[in-house]
Amino acid sequence: MITAHPPLLRELIERCETLRHRLAADNSAETTRRLDDAAYTLCVITATRQLDTALFVARRQIAEAMRQKQPLPH
Repeated sequence: MITAHPPLLRELIERCETLRHRLAADNSAETTRRLDDAAYTLCVITATRQLDTALFVARRQIAEAMRQKQPLPH
């Protein structure tokens, strides 16, 4: 399976979470549009259809990438 570069995943996760919090505070059309755009991008990259699922998959992909970078114990 092809996975996105971890820094891109981290950036999208942070953007989605930030926009979710901002939307809860201001409920503006601009924030809604920006969150929809970020969520769509993350869903496409993770091959999912819902933001919560995309966030879960992205975090799992980051964790897997980090595990693969760890040196093997001697």
